[in-house]
Amino acid sequence: MKEDLVERVLSASEHIINTHDTIRKTAEVLGFSKSTIHNDVSIKLRVIDYDLYLTTKKILDENFAEKHIRGGQATKLKYLHE
Repeated sequence: MKEDLVERVLSASEHIINTHDTIRKTAEVLGFSKSTIHNDVSIKLRVIDYDLYLTTKKILDENFAEKHIRGGQATKLKYLHE
């Protein structure tokens, strides 16, 4: 793989591990599309560094399990301000 691609994949993974951000938030911070970040950390990272992939996947699985709670909180805040 190209060096810049590997660097992008590793930086996205490190960002997720350090901040526990979602894929959407990581994409916003790094300036890439959500699809690109998802493809990087779920497919390309597995080939580049499997241990890092497992660590990142664990965090993303936690975020996925909590997303219905975050959505409920966002809706609650929306209607409290109206």
